[in-house]
Amino acid sequence: MSHPSFTPRPSANAAPLRLGFFSRLLDDATAAERYRLVAAQIAHAEAFGFDSAWVAQHHFHEHEGGLPSPFVFLAYVASRTRRIRLGTGIVTLPLENAVRVAEDAVVLDLLSGGRLEVGVGTGGTPEAFAAFGLHSDDRSAIFAKHLAVVRAAWAGQPLVGGDTLYPAASQLLDRIWQATFSVSGGTRAGQVGDGLMLSRTQPRSAEAPNATLADIQNPIVDAYLAALPAGKAPRIVGSRSVFVAETREEALRLADIGLRRAAARFAASGQAGLSGRVGPDATLDELIAAYDVHVGAPDDVIASLRADSTLQRVTDLVCQVHSIDPPHDAILRSIELTATVVAPALGWVRDAGAAELHQPANTLLKAA
Repeated sequence: MSHPSFTPRPSANAAPLRLGFFSRLLDDATAAERYRLVAAQIAHAEAFGFDSAWVAQHHFHEHEGGLPSPFVFLAYVASRTRRIRLGTGIVTLPLENAVRVAEDAVVLDLLSGGRLEVGVGTGGTPEAFAAFGLHSDDRSAIFAKHLAVVRAAWAGQPLVGGDTLYPAASQLLDRIWQATFSVSGGTRAGQVGDGLMLSRTQPRSAEAPNATLADIQNPIVDAYLAALPAGKAPRIVGSRSVFVAETREEALRLADIGLRRAAARFAASGQAGLSGRVGPDATLDELIAAYDVHVGAPDDVIASLRADSTLQRVTDLVCQVHSIDPPHDAILRSIELTATVVAPALGWVRDAGAAELHQPANTLLKAA
């Protein structure tokens, strides 16, 4: 079937759409095996032309995220890839030493040949803050303070005590991305010219329980674009839950397993914005809608993504398989179908030079 191009809205950036792969490292395996599997998935995404790969940072809770040290993991991935850009999505900046973030980031950027993208956010579950001697209510203020330190360090400004960062890192100043759920966060990111990172799903308010994700996120994009300095090109990541299988039946079979498992965990968590969503006894259609999932055969996913008006405004479509979390082989096939069928129908064009850098995908996977 032929699919027409995905036409950006007038307010969108005119640059070509970029395609990303995202993981929270949640494969059903030990931590070491999770790291190996996701490294293989990123190598597979690179072999199929994906422009970027992003990993999340989470402390302590293995069912929410499996990676406390994203810079360490991405250094490992950098040594096994050649072209794909490597991003943090996100570093939970309030829980980090800002100077060490600045230092680790520049070392990784140099080792990877300038491929690092640095996504930051207030992130983290409230319980995680206690282990660091912090209170979750202070996260926004700490985030602002730490981001200012990172930015100053990369700019070569003297730190407290007079020292300056080595190695120098001014190149990273234009590769900061801020994640946010709010209109005010969109304004904040835009005012300083950073990239904007939009989540795959967001809680609905009591006033608008049936709002679409686009209803929530388009105002964030509006605020971001309005706040950008004149002449500054927008950078907008639209992260989405995307799982593609050969057939709709197979995709839905795996979605039914994964989404019910995730809904049960969310219901038991008591976490605001998660525990109040539909539970594991809901219909599959209700679960797909509640968790903003794009799932099915390629034509199903193309139609679903095309209906999301926010994606007409992003510069980067970043796909993740959470919260379906299918087996590794199914993730690899979803990556292939996304790159060869789904993303091209939405306007993505693979870099013509990317294929020349790679061995066949099965060779890469054996090497990983």
